[in-house]
Amino acid sequence: MKQEPRKSIVLPNDTKEVPRLAAFVEEVCEPLGIAPAATLEINLALEEAVVNVMEYAYPSGTKGDVTIEAVSSDVWLKFTIIDSGAPFDPTVQADADISLSLEERPIGGLGIHLVRQLMDSINYERIDGLNVLTLSKKIHQA
Repeated sequence: MKQEPRKSIVLPNDTKEVPRLAAFVEEVCEPLGIAPAATLEINLALEEAVVNVMEYAYPSGTKGDVTIEAVSSDVWLKFTIIDSGAPFDPTVQADADISLSLEERPIGGLGIHLVRQLMDSINYERIDGLNVLTLSKKIHQA
């Protein structure tokens, strides 16, 4: 399986930087010929995950960086989100109970639910004091 060179972007933990994330996703997906609808799904999942890092990984008022790396193969497009904030594994969070009404549903969890729905694979690791979250999408049939 051939791997393409990695592309990456480093953003401060400031949600005003989200448009730069969207441009990065476009820059990665367009040369791979990924359909606009799939690019939109990837962008939505990445935005949800990255905004969660920006808002919750670092103590309030603390500056921190979020690195997003992209690598593709013949079959997969993988985005890895890396930060040095508080440990948090979204893969062990319970699924949001979307059968409950909005009034009954606890706050939170819908973003993780959305990422799970939009991406084909989600993996979390804590490596050398870093949160490493990898979101993968199948881009071609094997």
